[in-house]
Amino acid sequence: MVTLLGGGEHDPADLADALARAPVLVAADGGADHALALGHHPDAVIGDMDSLSRDARAVLGPQRLHRIAEQSTTDFDKALRNISAPGVIAVGVTGRRIDHELAVYHTLITRPEKTCVVLGREDIVFHAPPRLRLDLPVGMRVSLFPMAAVRGQSTGLRWPIEPIDFRPLGQIGTSNETAAPQVEMRFDGPGMLVILPRAALDAVLSALI
Repeated sequence: MVTLLGGGEHDPADLADALARAPVLVAADGGADHALALGHHPDAVIGDMDSLSRDARAVLGPQRLHRIAEQSTTDFDKALRNISAPGVIAVGVTGRRIDHELAVYHTLITRPEKTCVVLGREDIVFHAPPRLRLDLPVGMRVSLFPMAAVRGQSTGLRWPIEPIDFRPLGQIGTSNETAAPQVEMRFDGPGMLVILPRAALDAVLSALI
């Protein structure tokens, strides 16, 4: 598995948590500067390289730098689509700039073939696969945010999601919670983001990978 480090807000403990589970480190452009500052040398840096410092370039050398010049996508998108791994934990891609954070969630939806969990200060976010089964403590918060029109079915949630028509300009699913130790959800198409507390990280990785 791969830890993908961006240039956004994160605590050093976030990176340590991710690397304990996903030991290969890839940086999205200027995220390499954050990695070096914490004593880590990324195996690869992917992006348009417009925010990577000269010092970082010199330390890492050209063999680790993978420049993608197009400006139609973000560095997070460039990195994620070019990583070949069973799963990715993304760190430093939330907080700070809201437009960048929203672009990350857009990429999660538009790259459904990529298994990626975004690690935030309090929560984790990932794109729901067609079928998802999670072992979680009873009473844990489960939020669903549709980025497209989606319908689903669930067992183990306090408020079942069937027959709700989820859509960005309509019904969303903030602050549901588990009512059983196993939760199962099915969705009829892509577009649903699942938001859980960080304590669910290992359960999510086990379910997705």
